[in-house]
Amino acid sequence: MKRQTSPMLRLFAALAASSCLLTGLAATALAQGSQGLTIFSGVSRENQLSYRFDYYGRPGTRDRYYLNIPATKMNFAVAEFAVTYPETYRGRLDPDQVEIWSNGEKVALDEVVWDQDNRVLEIYPQEPVPADTRVQIVLSNVRNPNRPGTHYFNALVRSPGDLPMLRYVGTWILSFSNQGSASP
Repeated sequence: MKRQTSPMLRLFAALAASSCLLTGLAATALAQGSQGLTIFSGVSRENQLSYRFDYYGRPGTRDRYYLNIPATKMNFAVAEFAVTYPETYRGRLDPDQVEIWSNGEKVALDEVVWDQDNRVLEIYPQEPVPADTRVQIVLSNVRNPNRPGTHYFNALVRSPGDLPMLRYVGTWILSFSNQGSASP
């Protein structure tokens, strides 16, 4: 005799399997030092930028951040990059250890200014970074905040000849957690 299962039981089983899969994917991504899965952030999907940590974003430790801006977001050449962060972020940045890479090549920098009072890191390349190129901002020798948490870093740019206002490019949603792997 064939046993029939109710539609509710099948739905429950499918939801349980899906949640296990999503949890496994997020744990795998976290173990690799990447951003993981963000479902509810308040930032629209098209404005979320990818990032990666070298040392898993463990609170209170030294780390390196790779903040990516895709070529599709680089509509114009860029003469200034600004990275803003919230008041809740209590990490330490090192303006002497900032690099910009464009399409895999290191960009010479003119100046890097860390304005701690206004919570902004201003980066000025010697030559404008061309439009339609992949950009990676590398922040080395960073001291992560002491407590786990999520912090929204915003990418802003100014093009050559632009008004002195910065334009929003996107947001990196950085998550710091004690759940990172024990070794890089």
